[in-house]
Amino acid sequence: MIPKRLRRWGCSSLTLLLAFAAGLIGVVTVFEDSSSSSPAPVVNVVGIPQRLLDAYNRAVAAMPTLAPTCKGLDWMLLAALAQVESTQAQGHQIAADGLITPPIIGPILDGSGAGGNTTPVYDTDGGKWDGSATYDAAVGALQFLPSTFAGLAARIRPEGGANPNNIDDEAVAAGLYLCGNGRDLGDQEQLFAAIYQYNASTAYVNEVLDWRRRFQTLGNSGNPGTAVPASERAQKVIEAARSQIGVPYSWGGGDERGKSTGVCCSEGGQDGRLVVGFDCSGLMSYAFGQVGIHLPRLASAQAGVGTRIPASAGLEALVPGDMVFFAPDGHTSDSAIYHVGLYIGAGQMIAAPKPGDNVKQQAVWNYNYAGGARVL
Repeated sequence: MIPKRLRRWGCSSLTLLLAFAAGLIGVVTVFEDSSSSSPAPVVNVVGIPQRLLDAYNRAVAAMPTLAPTCKGLDWMLLAALAQVESTQAQGHQIAADGLITPPIIGPILDGSGAGGNTTPVYDTDGGKWDGSATYDAAVGALQFLPSTFAGLAARIRPEGGANPNNIDDEAVAAGLYLCGNGRDLGDQEQLFAAIYQYNASTAYVNEVLDWRRRFQTLGNSGNPGTAVPASERAQKVIEAARSQIGVPYSWGGGDERGKSTGVCCSEGGQDGRLVVGFDCSGLMSYAFGQVGIHLPRLASAQAGVGTRIPASAGLEALVPGDMVFFAPDGHTSDSAIYHVGLYIGAGQMIAAPKPGDNVKQQAVWNYNYAGGARVL
């Protein structure tokens, strides 16, 4: 599909640094089926919408019929691709029939460099799926080029009507594409080749494999785990932060009263005076302000409030409502902290990640994780 170069910026603090998203801890439930030697289908993974997970399981179940010589496809591989390609269709609605709205459309591949593309990919679908009758763009949660999807459509729905914006259709397409002419995806060389065919980048392959390993850890544990319930005050703080999902990032923006314009200017060049929204610490000030807790303005100062939780204690030491912090690798002083998020449980946080992005829920990064603070 298209090469990925994922960057996430920090927020208003003493330093602005790059941070790459990594790490996912989830609560998993599985069906037990003693009559089958195949892994049981996972039915609940925090961070993956249930409707997407259903589609991944269905696609895997369809492969013995659609690609009988293929071996080793699992839901974790499909989930890993969707994680890298669209963060599990984050920000989009998924209907009961699998249709994703609004459609997920990647950069127009006109050779301008958007999405890493420097070679034009001319239109193959008359703009039916990507809205452009001049150039193609990847479509859907798994980001298929219209021409690639069209080559698989008849196998997905022989009666016609296959749609790359339908997660059921696209998950089956991804399974068929990975399976090729009968790959054994349990073989590491063949697995690498399958993902590399999906996107010809070694870095991309490694990122997908990393996510697959994390999902494998969850799915193969056979242990549904337990989730620490949020206290009543923590629930209020979390709901306050959650209510701002989708609000734009604004450098220096937001306070206890809500979103606002910010200040000039981030190291990436955003003039917060032109954007109404939140930066990471502004979002924390707003969320905790709803329960009468008044936080300092900067993330580095917020780390000094309440009981500090060291990074060495791991995410297991956190409870919903804790703040989580990020600092340059090797820096232990709170003054070096450049980003903060609100922990909501199961390895997830709500945060305002970077200029040009919106407030969102995402996995707690393990890159530069600097521990947490408990103020509730």
